Amino acid sequence: MSFHSANGTRGARQPKAGRLSRWFNAFMMNRIRRTGGRAMGFDALVLTTVGAKSGQPRTNPVGYFTDGDGWLIVASAAGAPKNPAWYYNIAAHPDRVRIELRGQHLDVVATQLHGEARARAWAKITTEAPQFAKYEEKTDREIPVIRLARR
Repeated sequence: MSFHSANGTRGARQPKAGRLSRWFNAFMMNRIRRTGGRAMGFDALVLTTVGAKSGQPRTNPVGYFTDGDGWLIVASAAGAPKNPAWYYNIAAHPDRVRIELRGQHLDVVATQLHGEARARAWAKITTEAPQFAKYEEKTDREIPVIRLARR
C-alpha cells in the first residue's frame, strides 16, 4: 500500500518545532522509556524514523493502539491542515522504522491503511480515544492511520 495523504486547507494550528516542543518531546520520550509507555493519556511508544530529506534518525513520542500483532499510529498533528513531519519520514522509508515499547527496541515496517481497513481502524481508534474524532472535525484532510508490524 502506498503512502499518500494530501494536506488540507484548514485545521488547528500545527505545533511548532521550537525549543519548547523539543524539550517536551524529550521529556515525554524519557518518561515513556522509564514508565513503560503511558503518556498524554495514551499508551505511547518512541517512534524512530529516518529523515526524508536529511537521512538522519528522528525520534518522536507517539500514542498507539494495538491491532492484533501490530500497532496503529495516527498522523493527526492535533487536527492541523498538514501531516506531521514524521509521516513524511515514514512515507520515504517505511522499512526503516523502529519503535521502543516497554523496554524493547523493535524494527517494524509501516503501512498506511486505506479504504475499508482504514475505516475499521479509525472506528476502533475513535472509540478508544474520542479526541481523534475532534481532530478530524478540525481539518479537511483525511488523517492517516499507519499500521506498524514487526520486520
